[in-house]
Amino acid sequence: MGNEQPSNPQDDYKAKETKPQLGERWPHGGFRGGGGWISSDRVTSTYDLVEQMHFLYVRVVKARDLPPNPVTGSCDPYVEVKLGNYKGKTKHFDKKVNPEWKQVFAFSKEKIQSSVIEVFVRDKEMVQRDDYLGKVVFDMNEVPTRVPPDSPLAPQWYRLEDRRGESKVRGEVMLAVWMGTQADEAFSEAWHADAALVHGEGVHSVRSKVYVSPKLWYLRVNIIESQDVESLDKTQPPQVFVKAQVGKQVLKTKVCQTRTTNPFWNEDLLFVAAEPFEEQLVLTVECKAGPSKDEIAGRLVLPLNTFEKRLDHRPVHSRWFNLERFGFGVLEGDRRHERKFSTRIHLRACLEGGYHVLDESTMYISDQRPTARQLWKQPVGILEVGILSAQGLVPIKTKDGRKTTDAYCVAKYGLKWVRTRTILDNLSPKWNEQYTWEVYDPCTVITLGVFDNGHLGAENSGKDSRIGKVRIRLSTLETDRIYTMSYPLLVLQPSGVKKMGELQLAFRFTCLSLANIIYLYGHPLLPKMHYLHPFTVNQVDSLRYQAMNIVAVRLGRAEPPLHKEVVEYMLDVDSHMWSMRRSKANFFRIVSLFSGLISMSKWLGEVCKWKNPITTILVHLLFCILICYPELILPTMFLYMFLIGIWNYRSRPRQPQHMDTKLSWAEAVISDELDEEFDTFPTSKPENTVKMRYDRLRSVAGRIQTVIGDMATQGERFQALLSWRDPRATSLFIVFCLIAAVILYVTPFKIIALLAALLYLRHPKFRSKMPSPPCNFFRRLPARADSML
Repeated sequence: MGNEQPSNPQDDYKAKETKPQLGERWPHGGFRGGGGWISSDRVTSTYDLVEQMHFLYVRVVKARDLPPNPVTGSCDPYVEVKLGNYKGKTKHFDKKVNPEWKQVFAFSKEKIQSSVIEVFVRDKEMVQRDDYLGKVVFDMNEVPTRVPPDSPLAPQWYRLEDRRGESKVRGEVMLAVWMGTQADEAFSEAWHADAALVHGEGVHSVRSKVYVSPKLWYLRVNIIESQDVESLDKTQPPQVFVKAQVGKQVLKTKVCQTRTTNPFWNEDLLFVAAEPFEEQLVLTVECKAGPSKDEIAGRLVLPLNTFEKRLDHRPVHSRWFNLERFGFGVLEGDRRHERKFSTRIHLRACLEGGYHVLDESTMYISDQRPTARQLWKQPVGILEVGILSAQGLVPIKTKDGRKTTDAYCVAKYGLKWVRTRTILDNLSPKWNEQYTWEVYDPCTVITLGVFDNGHLGAENSGKDSRIGKVRIRLSTLETDRIYTMSYPLLVLQPSGVKKMGELQLAFRFTCLSLANIIYLYGHPLLPKMHYLHPFTVNQVDSLRYQAMNIVAVRLGRAEPPLHKEVVEYMLDVDSHMWSMRRSKANFFRIVSLFSGLISMSKWLGEVCKWKNPITTILVHLLFCILICYPELILPTMFLYMFLIGIWNYRSRPRQPQHMDTKLSWAEAVISDELDEEFDTFPTSKPENTVKMRYDRLRSVAGRIQTVIGDMATQGERFQALLSWRDPRATSLFIVFCLIAAVILYVTPFKIIALLAALLYLRHPKFRSKMPSPPCNFFRRLPARADSML
């Protein structure tokens, strides 16, 4: 197999269907003894999209009546669970003979090489070796099996034994030991033996976790007007503007054009805010004191929870606020109380609950619900995803002289983010974790990314490296079908596209209401406020960037944190940046859209040239039938499209589409274009490189400019037909229109259509290679290009 080369190198970049053993199957036999495995096959539906993994769980609850140290008179106890070469320790308590740990340890069945489990209770010593207090030993053959949804196994008190296990000693420990799978409730919080080498803060970053995005609101602040604005310069009225700030978001109104103490703006400023509201709205009224100097005339601070929450487009009541005086110093303090009037500002502010706050690209949107929960509809389906494993990952870092990867997977759909546990030092990690999401619209996308954990104790690199990403559009999935796919993890690097491994997934979209799904297809994707009061393109881009930053900050404060580089990669933060490669890809996407029309025009050209006389005669007959029976034209068109759809059903896609390197123009891209794509913003390249790229961009833009100019010229020629810019051409055209009106009035339309069709399909013997008179006439019409500088 190693010497075989694929017939097409691009096949290695395609998604493939796999056949893993899914579901919870409890085989007959297994460990013998009192507990053993269940004696019949059992397949449950709760964890049926992953391969079953068996674990030995040890729950350490608490201890009592532990003996104190005869020297110190106290006891600093902790528990050590030992299974073969694997050891797990609880935290220790200072001076406590009745400690409570409530900690769970998990050991993979595949790596168990011992027939006994030993649970030691020890006394922590600062200088000498830790004192032995006692132990409890379990025989693996006697460990019972628990299968969810059975109730958790009740822990029991066990008397401690001496080192040889011959006699009981003082003290008891409460334990529960059982065999289970990753479906067990204790799985996510358990200490896993795979992570035995991780210490300190890194312990938290290897566990699986579910996150919820913060609830985001759009804050709309309508700055209407201000009164009694005073400037330090008393010689003339001030030029005033308002600066508003929420957290790190800063926006300004335009400078009032007229110099006045009562300026008027009526401008909307839009911010993104997240619950719980930690920031405040800070407004400052400022006067222009020079080209680059502003002075503050007043300041206002408002908590965000004081604003009204609006669910629709009904008007919000405006309010007047008095501003705090600012910048007059200590000597002005007494005079401030003497002022009869203070500066006021007129505002209309609200929290918009009828919008969906976009934190991801609309091309890959995973949620479209408005902020206000009372506006949510019922879910129309359930999405279940089993994150099985990764295969053939590329080593990311070096540890102890070995190249390795500590991989974990993140999935994002709607408000819910999930993170699998980190599998250490493994290029083919197996997670086998299953997650579920409610689906409110099938025309959405789930994004899954694989990362290398760079926050593991001594190997802390400060950044999690991206390995690859997969997107799955739910509307392309058949309902109630289990897909088992292996997706290549493709990453574009400065050296070109690179396959970093493969991600194996199992997923299923279950429809709860087919009628509701059909109903959704006739309704807009986003809430109605996006169409009643739409944002500008610049506002959408700016607000999305602010929302992404807020989500990254909030998820970075979780435990374990979902770091900023992970959130940015999942949300495609750099999708709007310039890329020559993407521009080429989008251009050829447009060309491919017109390929059907081009093929149709070529076919009509062949018909007109009588290359196949039988086809041309049949087309003549079809034209005659449609002209004689025009009521058949529309039914024929729709029937034709129906038959095409039925015919294409046989060759319909059976698997969801994946990232296409050819479509993305990632295979033919040159190195300099990739280097430009990975450049920082603003650029960090030397002057010569920037000059070369600028000239190249000018060349491309020049060609685009020429095409746009040609399109404008053709449109202006149509306008020139009746504009009398060319009096002779317009005279000829209006005379032609008069004659055509008379002829069309007295001649039946069917005759006209038949004659036009016969003229268009005439034999090449009756054709000339010279352009037709109408084309010549149109090309002679004037355009406004000659008025361009």
